[in-house]
Amino acid sequence: MTSLRIILVSPLADGWAVVCSGLEPLVFRSGARAEAQAKRLAACLAKLGRAVQVRIHDRARNLVGTRLYPAT
Repeated sequence: MTSLRIILVSPLADGWAVVCSGLEPLVFRSGARAEAQAKRLAACLAKLGRAVQVRIHDRARNLVGTRLYPAT
């Protein structure tokens, strides 16, 4: 069974972070760009056989969306 890897998109004081275990955090000025990069990263990891869930948080740190990328 493959463990689920989590990618978080969350706000910073002056931008947005994309955080995934085992990788350096990525920082963006735009939340839309951070979300797009998180989805690209998740798709790549899924193609490598890792199930991934992207979790998107808003400026108030509320969870506003999730998307599952099953391992392929």
